[in-house]
Amino acid sequence: MVLPWKGGKVALVAAAAEDRKLRFLVCCAATLGTVAFSLINPQIIRYTIDYVIGKAPLAEGSSVSRIIEGIGGLALLRENIWICAFFIAGAALLAELFNLVRSYTGLELGETIAWRLRNTLYSHIQKLPWNWHVTCQTGDIIQRCTTDVDNIRNFIHNHLSELLRTVCIFIIAVVMMFSMDIFMSLVAMSLIPAILVFSIFYFRRVSRNFARADAAEGVMQAAAQENYTGVRVVRAFGREAYEMNKFAEKTKTHADIWIDIGRMLGLFWGAGDLLSGLQLAVVVAAGVFRSVQGDLTPGTFLAFYAYCNWMIWPIRQLGRILSDLSKTLVAANRVREILAADPETDSKDALYPEIRGEICFNNVSFKYDASEPVLRGISFTLKPGETLAILGATGSGKSSLVHLLSRLYDLPQECGTIAIDGVDIRRIARSHLRRNIGLCLQEPFLFSKTIRENISAAHGSLQTAELHSAASVAMVHETIEGFADGYNTVIGERGVTLSGGQKQRVAIARMLAGNAPVMIFDDSLSAVDTGTDARIRAALRQRVREAAVIIISHRISSLMQADKILVLKGGKAEDIGSHGELMEREGTYKRIYEMQAAGLTGGAYTEESERLN
Repeated sequence: MVLPWKGGKVALVAAAAEDRKLRFLVCCAATLGTVAFSLINPQIIRYTIDYVIGKAPLAEGSSVSRIIEGIGGLALLRENIWICAFFIAGAALLAELFNLVRSYTGLELGETIAWRLRNTLYSHIQKLPWNWHVTCQTGDIIQRCTTDVDNIRNFIHNHLSELLRTVCIFIIAVVMMFSMDIFMSLVAMSLIPAILVFSIFYFRRVSRNFARADAAEGVMQAAAQENYTGVRVVRAFGREAYEMNKFAEKTKTHADIWIDIGRMLGLFWGAGDLLSGLQLAVVVAAGVFRSVQGDLTPGTFLAFYAYCNWMIWPIRQLGRILSDLSKTLVAANRVREILAADPETDSKDALYPEIRGEICFNNVSFKYDASEPVLRGISFTLKPGETLAILGATGSGKSSLVHLLSRLYDLPQECGTIAIDGVDIRRIARSHLRRNIGLCLQEPFLFSKTIRENISAAHGSLQTAELHSAASVAMVHETIEGFADGYNTVIGERGVTLSGGQKQRVAIARMLAGNAPVMIFDDSLSAVDTGTDARIRAALRQRVREAAVIIISHRISSLMQADKILVLKGGKAEDIGSHGELMEREGTYKRIYEMQAAGLTGGAYTEESERLN
C-alpha cells in the first residue's frame, strides 16, 4: 500500500485506514448508540419520578404520552414499577454493548493504521538514498518509527471515537437541557466560554512542548544507540564517566521538558476541575431554589443535574483529548517528514543490461553539496579479468570513487561519465547495477545471526559447497569449522563476538558468494595480517579471473600485483600504471614503497607517511 506522504498529516493517517472505512463507520455508529442510550436514561428517571411515582399530570398527545400508552398506561406502570427499572437497566446495558463495539473497532482501526505506518516507514527508509542516511541519526529514526507511531495508534484507539462521543454528548445534553428549562440551561452554560478559551490556549502551548519533547527523546535515543554500538571503544579508552555525563545531560533536558508539560497538565486539570465544580455548584444552587419555589419538579431537577454532569464531563475530557491530539499531530508530522523524503527512483526507461565488467571513468569530478570537490577529472578503463588497485591518503577520494560506481551517490550530468560495458550507469537500474557489483567495505557490518545466514544474506539460500568455497577463498573456513557450532554459530550484534580480521573475512566471503562480475574491496583487508592478506589475494586471483576487481588499500604489498595502480592525491589522479611502471617514475607510489620496505610507515600509506618523506 502506497501512502500519500506528500499530503498532510490527516491524509497520511486516512490513507493508512483506506480499506477500513466500514469499520470506521461501525465505530461511529456504535459511538452514537452509546451516547443515545446513555442520555435516554435521565429522561426515563425523570418521567418515573414525576409521572409514575409523583403522579403529576402527563400532557396528552405528546410523544412520551403515546409511548407510555403503548406500554399500558401510567396505571400499569404504577402497579409494576419494576417495568421502569427494566427500561433503565436495558438502556444502560445497550449503552455498554454499543460501547464494547466502539472500543473493539477503535482498537482494530488503531492497530491496523500503526501496522501499516510501520511497514510503510520501513519500506520507504529502505529506498531512501545513502546521503539521507548519512545525515540522519539512527536513534531519531527509530524513535519516529516506534514512539511516534504508537502515539498515533493510541489516539486513534482511545480518543478518535471519544472525540465524536464528547461532541455528541455535549450537543445532545445541551438540547435536552434547553428543552426542559431555558433559565437553568443558561446558568449551566455560563462558564462554558471560559473553559473553551482556556482549552484552546492550553492546546497551543502544549503542542510546542510536545514537539520539543519528541525531538529531545530522539536525541537521547541517538546518544544511547551510539554508545551501545561503540561500547568496546568506550571501555577501551576508559570513557565511561564522560559518556554517562553526556547522556545525563540529554536525559536532563528531556526530563525538564516533561516537567514543564506536567506543570501545564496540572494547571489545566486543576483549573478545569475548579471551573467544573463551580459550575455544578451554581447549577445545584439554582436548581434547589427553583424546586423550592415550585418552578422545577424533582424529576426534572434530577434529570437536569444528570445532563449537566454529562455536559461537564466532555468539557473536562476536552483537555486530555486536546493534549493527546497535539501529541498525535506532532508525531504524525515527524512520521510524514520521513515519508516526504524522496526515495531513490529509476527512470521509466532504465536499462537492465548484461554486465560483464568493463568499467570506464571519463573525466569524473564530484563534490558533496557545497563542499570542495573530492574527485577532480578522474579517468581510467578497467576490463573484465583485470585488477585495479587504488592508493591514496585519507580523504583523497578513494571511497567516493567506488560509491559513485555503485550509485550510492549519483554523478551529476556535468561531472563526467561512468560507464559499464559502454552503458552510462545513470541509465542502469540501481537494483540491477548493485546486484552485479560486489562491495566489501572497510568496516563490515554483520547481522546478529548465524555465520551461514551472514554469508548467504545477499544471495538467498546457498549450497553448502558454495558456502565453503567462498569462505575458503576468504581464509575463514577453517576458523569457522573450529567453532563449536561451525557455520551455525550465532555471532553477536554487528559481529561483536568475532575479531576484526574474522569479521572482515566473513564479509569478504559474503561478497564472493555472489560471483558478481565487478568486485570492490574497500580497504577490506586492513584488519588481517600481511600473510593472510597475501593468501587471500592469491586465492582471489584463482577465483575471480573473469571479474573486474578494484582493491583499495594503504599497503603496497596488497596492490603491487594489480594490472593497474591508480594513485590519488587531493582528489586527482597523480599517476596510473603497473607496479613496474610506477617504480620507474619518481612519485608518491615509489616513495611509499621505499618507506614501507624500510618499515618506516608500519605498512600503511597515510598523510603522516607523506610528511615522513
